[in-house]
Amino acid sequence: MPVPHTPPDSDQLTRFLLPVPGVRGVRVHLHETWRQIRSTEDYPVAVAELLGEAAAAAALFTGHAKVDGRLSVQLRGQGALRTLFAECTAAGTLRGIARMAEAEPGLATRDLGQLGAGAVLAITIENPGLSGREPSRYQGLVPLEADSLAGAFEDYFRQSEQLPTRLLLAADQDHAAGLMLQKLPGDPGDADGWTRATALFDTLSADELLSLPATALLRRLFHEEGVEALGSRPLAFGCSCSRERVAGMLRSLGPAEARAAVIDGAARIRCEFCGERYVFDPDEVEVILAAAAIDMPAPERVQ
Repeated sequence: MPVPHTPPDSDQLTRFLLPVPGVRGVRVHLHETWRQIRSTEDYPVAVAELLGEAAAAAALFTGHAKVDGRLSVQLRGQGALRTLFAECTAAGTLRGIARMAEAEPGLATRDLGQLGAGAVLAITIENPGLSGREPSRYQGLVPLEADSLAGAFEDYFRQSEQLPTRLLLAADQDHAAGLMLQKLPGDPGDADGWTRATALFDTLSADELLSLPATALLRRLFHEEGVEALGSRPLAFGCSCSRERVAGMLRSLGPAEARAAVIDGAARIRCEFCGERYVFDPDEVEVILAAAAIDMPAPERVQ
């Protein structure tokens, strides 16, 4: 297979509209963002491609959903691939990770049937609370029945959102990309608009999705439908880890486990998403635990 060229508008999300059929869409292309996501682990090829597709999908879904905080997609199963997770924030930063079963070091194919019985797909939106309130969290779950990631997400939107949706996702070593079409809620469009739009969508190949700039891709597919670009925004790799958050994680372990994490004179924690390493000496661990004891609320009444 030829190596796709990197489009000049890579690491961007582009929204568009097909006004006559009453269809909206999003195109995402990742290059440097994807290379940074996959740089923290030496994933098997099939796992890396699935993770790239998941990262593209997470970004795609922020194109229409109301996201003030973060949107994540996650697959969980009991087979060779245990977890596939990707997240995109309202600011356009992405991160992702995949986890394999220890006894299953690799995947031969991208067939999601390898996730095993009982596998589920989750899409989660978490938005910050207003006026000091707790963050609001919405999560949709569906059983995983499709054998491809794009098919799994189409099933999700059909079952959970009742929205006709088509997705094409693709990833290779250097690029990850996605294209999504959805019927506009409340807009019937013309009689065969959705059928016509999806027939055009089906002519797009994975190589074209990975290599064409948004303008050329949309013109190639939908010029006869009067496609209208609705604007673009940049995407980039970003991780929310910090020394303070890692300290909070140590605090949550409790005294016994936090002290047990000190090995050869220090507790060493590596962020799985970005590879950043945090080191706490024994005195720092004790300060963290002492702060946890001070922060513990007093009981409301004598017990």
